[in-house]
Amino acid sequence: MLPGHSRGRGPSALPAQLPTSPCRYRGFILLITFLIYTCYHMSRKPISVVKSRLHHNCSEMIQPIGDTHRLNDTTWCNWAPFDQSNYKELLGAVDNAFLVAYAIGMFISGIFGERLPLRYYLTAGMLLSGLFTSLFGLGYFWNIHALWYFVLIQICNGLVQTTGWPSVVTCVGNWFGKGKRGLIMGIWNSHTSMGNILGSLIAGVWVDEQWGLSFVVPGIITAVMGLVTFFFLIEYPEDVDCSPPQHHGELEENVDNAEDPGNGPHSNRENGLESAVTLSKEPSAQPAAISFFGALWIPGVVEFSLCLLFAKLVSYTFLYWLPLYIFNVVHFTAKESGDLSTLFDVGGIAGGILAGLISDYTNGRATTCCVMLILAAPTMFLYNYVGQSGISISIVMLLTCGALVNGPYALITTAVSADLGTHKSLKGNAKALSTVTAIIDGTGSIGAALGPLLAGLISPTGWNNVFYMLITADILACLLLCRLVYKEILGWRSSLSRDRGYREM
Repeated sequence: MLPGHSRGRGPSALPAQLPTSPCRYRGFILLITFLIYTCYHMSRKPISVVKSRLHHNCSEMIQPIGDTHRLNDTTWCNWAPFDQSNYKELLGAVDNAFLVAYAIGMFISGIFGERLPLRYYLTAGMLLSGLFTSLFGLGYFWNIHALWYFVLIQICNGLVQTTGWPSVVTCVGNWFGKGKRGLIMGIWNSHTSMGNILGSLIAGVWVDEQWGLSFVVPGIITAVMGLVTFFFLIEYPEDVDCSPPQHHGELEENVDNAEDPGNGPHSNRENGLESAVTLSKEPSAQPAAISFFGALWIPGVVEFSLCLLFAKLVSYTFLYWLPLYIFNVVHFTAKESGDLSTLFDVGGIAGGILAGLISDYTNGRATTCCVMLILAAPTMFLYNYVGQSGISISIVMLLTCGALVNGPYALITTAVSADLGTHKSLKGNAKALSTVTAIIDGTGSIGAALGPLLAGLISPTGWNNVFYMLITADILACLLLCRLVYKEILGWRSSLSRDRGYREM
């Protein structure tokens, strides 16, 4: 049997005795899932780079002979229908078509992800994503100027892209336990920023000439990676005779038991969850997939989901509007604006790794997110007011903003999702991982849809107001974690008291 072909999950499909040593396949799983989601994000990024090409000032360009526009027309070189004065609203509608479809589809995607083979699910998603990304770019070569075409393509692409995140997080969660999950997933989650960087650089090659290729090339790469996924992805360690990971440890118990387990505020929720997750009494039976509302009962899912809504609002506003902001404020070319915007994603890589490392060391996922969100607010304020005064300052501020904005976003969508999807109250049922991941990222995707939409509506009143909106969202994300931060502090105090007691003995 080929390694990429998943066996049945019944007892007859598993070896009689699994090896206890670490499996060499784990590094390969990290690599292939990293490449998979890099392609997903790479195919989303070109629109932010091409925006400045769809509408810009044509007065400094030479009008071709035979052009039907008036001589003093400054919009003759723009791409209809984005040549109108309301182009920002139209571009915001194109962004929002993708993001709203993505947010809606994400809640459904996790349910399918638990019930379908991940290899087939990801393969179909990547092939369709590559197709719709390419179709957007083909609008240039087919000379399409109808707004409905671009909106429809974005809706379809948003729906099929929901196959990616729950599936890759579930696959990694199947292979790695809680031990160094924050650091491992912090490094692994750099695929988001890496995809954004590659998408910007690839789009920048053709943005000033044939912008359609800025979409077609990433679409082809994504489809090819879908074929690689079909032949080589391994869903479960047991499929290649590797031992499954351990999902819980002593440190987690310190935090969870900081409040009285019998009378704590979560005892009723956990009891309700245990009844929602129905496991067969037969030792050979599979655990049942958790329901949507059963996943909501897991302690921390609601708080982190709402926090991610505002954190992702900020991150995706930068993702979709930063190149245009640089283009309008600093007056760089479209290619230079796209290239400079990649520094935000470079900072995001460092921020994701740093957040994972700190949260592993302190066992404080919520506290790590909260501190980074607190620091992000004044950093965004400073970037708007002094970040464009010089190229050196701009580089430093972009790197810092990227780290502080994307750090919490990366931690919640990876390590936190995997922690909650393998929560101890699930009694070892890993079937919840895909649903929990979809709920958290789906809620966050609502913010991802709102951010670019609000930016499109607010930016005509001034970019300062856009940054005030982002700072407000950042503060709200921080406030939503207050209860979980308090619980983690109680866990640390309990752990310190226990350590002092041991020393006195």
